[in-house]
Amino acid sequence: MEATICNAVVPAESEGERLDVFAASLADVTRSRAGALIRDGRVTVDGVAQAKAGFKLKAGMAVRVSVPAAAPATAQAEDIELNIVYQDADLAVVFKPSGMVVHPAAGNETGKLVNAMLERLDNLSGIGGEIRPCIVHRIDKDTSGLLLVAKNDMSHLSLSAQIKAHTVQRAYRAIVIGGFKQDEGTVEGPIGRHPTDRKRMAIVPNGREATTHWTALERLRGATLIEARLTTGRTHQIRVHMASIGHPVLGDPVYGPKKSPWPVQGGQLLHAYRIGFEHPRTGERMLFEAEPEPRFTEWLNRLRM
Repeated sequence: MEATICNAVVPAESEGERLDVFAASLADVTRSRAGALIRDGRVTVDGVAQAKAGFKLKAGMAVRVSVPAAAPATAQAEDIELNIVYQDADLAVVFKPSGMVVHPAAGNETGKLVNAMLERLDNLSGIGGEIRPCIVHRIDKDTSGLLLVAKNDMSHLSLSAQIKAHTVQRAYRAIVIGGFKQDEGTVEGPIGRHPTDRKRMAIVPNGREATTHWTALERLRGATLIEARLTTGRTHQIRVHMASIGHPVLGDPVYGPKKSPWPVQGGQLLHAYRIGFEHPRTGERMLFEAEPEPRFTEWLNRLRM
């Protein structure tokens, strides 16, 4: 495929704008991608390649951006079953089962969600110059549920901005240890790496702001079914926050008690059941929900009074 060429004359309202910002908007790519195109000599101003991303534009200048065809993905497509809840030319919503890792890692590059998506999703047009899907938020390996996937730079840019602005609606179901006197509450505490155990997260003074809202949905035998809604999306956020108030997620091998009263296998009983967002191209508000896996439902039924 040939490169996509985007041309525009700088309007008066863009006087003084940085070249990378203008080029990103012109070519519907992320600002970092625009910066890479500038460094590669693929962005010209009045016919001359401009190497400075921070070059200030003047009204009337002609900007040309050449976006090369996306290269093949570095990860390999694999014929792995994948539950695609929704997809169109710009994005997809997929169901990740518990136990599946999202991204390949060095020395462990197969059997991951990305491998499955490369095989199963259609119309992948490239993120950052590579033909690949981009998961714009994460859920842990042993957490099941819905993930939002961008198929192109335009979608990636829009969905990432929505997450940063806290307008993406994300809700989880979890079975947590213990009962609550109140029906709802909020946990606030900055989350960062544990000071002595780098594999764990913790509430630490220099951590990133994090807020979790929870609602008790059903009182169980020694446990509670809750809904947790995220204002922020930090690593292990729900698991850390609920453990911090004495109600760790049942089955959590990291933040739960060393000796659990229930022999839960397969990790924490945590499920990302709802996601809502604005479609990057149409502006339509979209909302998706998914029921938890049988493992979650089986434990819920076992603990009902």
